[in-house]
Order: sequence, then C-alpha cells, then structure tokens
Amino acid sequence: MHAISYTGSQVRIITDSEHGKARIKSIDDHRIRASLNAGKVVVVAGFQGVDEEGHITTLGRGGSDTTAVALAAALKADECQIYTDVDGVYTTDPRIEPNARKMKSVSYEEMLEMASLGSKVLQIRSVEFASKYKVPLRVLSSLIDNPVGTLITSEENIMEQAVISGIAHNKDEAKLSLIGVPDEPGIAYKILKPISEANIEVDMIVQSVSAREGLTNFAFTVHRNDFDKAQKILQGICIDLNAKAVQSDDKVVKVSLVGIGMRSHAGIAAQMFEVLHQENVNIQMISTSEIKISVVIDAKYLELAVRSLHAAFELDKE
Repeated sequence: MHAISYTGSQVRIITDSEHGKARIKSIDDHRIRASLNAGKVVVVAGFQGVDEEGHITTLGRGGSDTTAVALAAALKADECQIYTDVDGVYTTDPRIEPNARKMKSVSYEEMLEMASLGSKVLQIRSVEFASKYKVPLRVLSSLIDNPVGTLITSEENIMEQAVISGIAHNKDEAKLSLIGVPDEPGIAYKILKPISEANIEVDMIVQSVSAREGLTNFAFTVHRNDFDKAQKILQGICIDLNAKAVQSDDKVVKVSLVGIGMRSHAGIAAQMFEVLHQENVNIQMISTSEIKISVVIDAKYLELAVRSLHAAFELDKE
C-alpha cells in the first residue's frame, strides 16, 4: 500500500496568526479524502498550519495531538487514536500508587479537569477540541500492543459512571499570602492586577478574615516557576497597602478528586477531609467545582494523601 505525506500548509490547516500558539480555524479535507479514496495511507505533519495570508504557523504545546483531533473531526472519523508512552488513563499516577487502575472510559469533562490539575496524559487543547466536536479519543501505548486503552467520550456514552473517577496531583504549586490588608471593596483587584500584568497565572484563591477587625488575609497559588517573580511583586504591594507581611511557601502540592458522579452524591468533600484528617494531613486551601475538589497540602504529604484517598474511594476496584 502506498503512502503520501502532507505538511500542514499542503492540507490547508488554516489557523489564526498567533505564531507559536496558533489556533485551528478550519481544515480543507479535500486533498486528504482524495488520497484516501485512492487507497493511500495519508501522513500529515502535526503541530503546524498556515494562516489566511499564507504564513506558516505552529500550534504550540500539545499541537500534534490537537492536529490529530482536528483531522478526525474534519473527516468525521469514528474515533481518534492517540499513541503515547502510557497505555491509557489511570485512576492516579501508578508511580505513586501501584494499585492505580487503568480506566476503560472517562468523560471529556473529567479528562479536562484531570489534564488541568496535573495529569500529563493528554494536553488540554486536544481534549477541548475533541469535546467541542464530539470526537471520541482513545489513548493507546506506542510501546505495548494493547488495542483497548482508554476511551475519552461524552458523558452519555459512559455506561456506568463512578462517583470518583481519578485523583490528580500537581507538584508545580507555590503559595503566597498577604497578611493584614484592609478589608474593603476592590482589595482583591489591587492585589491581583499587578500579578496579572506580570503575566503570572493565579490558580487557587482564599480570602479570610484577620484577627484584627477591618483587616483580611489574602492567599493564592501560582506556578512554581513564577514564585520568585510573584513574591517580589507582592512585597511591593505589601508596602503600598500597608499590609503586615508577606508569607510564601514553595513546598506545597495540589491534590484533586475528579468525578462526574459528584453531581449526584453528597458528602464527597467531607469524606475526603476525614481521610486526610485521619492521616494528620493539614489542608491549607480548598477549591471546588461541580466535578472536582482540590486541596493544597505540604509537599511531603503528597504520596500519603494520594494513596490514602485512592484506597478510601476504592479506585483500585472495577
């Protein structure tokens, strides 16, 4: 069987003009279809495209997976198979918890949450694209001959929905706190505007009442790579707002429970907090959504927390 290769510009993968992080706008599938109809195996270079003025663009991190999903969507393929260095999506990192179980299927929503919370199996953009165009994604190993892997699909296509599907973790967290700032309207804006202007992305935020009346404490997390820069900015803000002090900690991690079944089950957060309490793990920050609960804890407790939660929610069982 003959094969034919195309670059992104030859296929006409049209993107915007943001070189280095371009987004796909459309794909002209006529050339690919003609080659497939002629019985050829089509190989398309990922990670690249062309803008409407004919300039070559690149898609940035996760661009190859995104290209594959976009082509599957354009061709209305039954599914898009992504071959990587793992044989599927696991309930948690097998390097931390040996009893982690490979999932047969997971919803787009859950995979998006897990990817954003630290799971490195797939890049967020490819899952977003798959969810938008309803392209079933299957994660398979390029090293092991296993045709099953994990199917990522819409919620309604999953037969049995577990309450908790997986546990994600992120080691790249750092926590910053501004102690004793005025408790007044606009204080969050005054603190976070300079952080945002420095192109630093903020993750979790907690504002709490201080022991002194009229004051509040404001804490947030950033990527560990931005820790030093954010700390310097916050020290300047501390002086401007006449705050008491800046507290910082780059030895924290985020651990998250993810599951679409949370929507219909009460008490998941309480159970999670009880498990961590029994292991004497202090929770520093909490963030929740419809299908996830995240906590920030000391980095030294990461493995203990993940293993304890994995066992408590019986994620090693089918």
